[in-house]
Amino acid sequence: METKEQRYERLLPQVAALCDGEHDLIVKMANVSALLHHEFNFWWTGFYRVVGGELLLGPFQGPLACVHIAYGRGVCGTAWKERRTVVVPDVEQFPGHIACSSESRSEIVVPVFQADEVIAVLDIDSRHLNTFDAVDARYLERVAALLTTD
Repeated sequence: METKEQRYERLLPQVAALCDGEHDLIVKMANVSALLHHEFNFWWTGFYRVVGGELLLGPFQGPLACVHIAYGRGVCGTAWKERRTVVVPDVEQFPGHIACSSESRSEIVVPVFQADEVIAVLDIDSRHLNTFDAVDARYLERVAALLTTD
């Protein structure tokens, strides 16, 4: 059975291929969210884009989602404000967590940078506690970097 690291290592070239030569960020986000979602069977996998001073729902896979998220609010807004990946083992323990779905139990949010500015966040939710760790953070940061590499 493949380890989590091996799965990510296998996926990175696929992500690079999906992004290579494609200049439309929405297209890249759509394909990357589908790839990650189906490979790992996450509950929700997608992007929020920075638009007009807030996070606006972008391409995603999974159930319906919150559409607007304020700067610094919830896990996504915190990752944007603090410009860092946020791993939440139990969303019920995260102050200010936005419950778009009561089935979400753990979460990871990774900022997407372009020219040193956060332009989006990659948000992934799991139905299980403690799904995400430093391995996910490391590899998903690499995935996020591939989105804005031209």
